Amino acid sequence: MIKSTLFQANWNLSLVFLSLITAGLFTACSGQKQVIDNSVVKELDLQKYLGTWYEIARYDHRFEQGLVGVTANYSMRSDGKIKVVNSGYKNTLDGEYSEAIGKAKIPDPENEPAKLKVSFFWIFYGDYYVLELDEDYRWAVIGSSSDKYLWILSRTPQMESEIYNDLLQRIADRGYDTSALIKVKQKENS
Repeated sequence: MIKSTLFQANWNLSLVFLSLITAGLFTACSGQKQVIDNSVVKELDLQKYLGTWYEIARYDHRFEQGLVGVTANYSMRSDGKIKVVNSGYKNTLDGEYSEAIGKAKIPDPENEPAKLKVSFFWIFYGDYYVLELDEDYRWAVIGSSSDKYLWILSRTPQMESEIYNDLLQRIADRGYDTSALIKVKQKENS
C-alpha cells in the first residue's frame, strides 16, 4: 500500500512537471518576438549627414528619459572619427540643459557605410544603423541590431505629418512597434 501510494505520488509529480515543461514550451513558442528588418541604406554620404538633427520621436530609454528639445550634432574630429553631441532639456523646453559628448566611427565604410558605432563611455560602443534616409538628407530613421532602439530625426524641429505618417508605416513594415514611439517636444521653427 505504501509503495502504491509513493508510486502514485511520483507519477502525479511527473505529470505536473511534464505539464509545466509543455506549457513553458508553448508559451516560449507563442511569445517569440516579431522579427525586425534592420537593414540599412546602401549609401551614406557622411559629409551630407554631418550637422544638426532634431529628434522627432524615439523609443524612450533611461539615458533620455524626460528629455525634450533633443538634438544630435555630428562633426568630424581630427582623428577621422565623428564627434557626437547629444543635447536636450529636462522635462520642459525651459528646463535644465543636458549634454552628452561622444564619438562615432564607421567600422566598414566600403561595404556598410550606414552601420556606425557610437560611444559615450570609454571604449564601449553601441550600434547606430541608418535604416531610412531622405535623398536630400532632410530626415532619417535610426535603429540598431536590436529592436530596442529607434529614433526619427529631422533637419528641422518639426516634421510634416505626411512625412511622419509615411515613416511610421515604413517602420511598422520593418516589424517595429510604432506604438512604443514617443513624440519629442521641440521648439518652433525659427
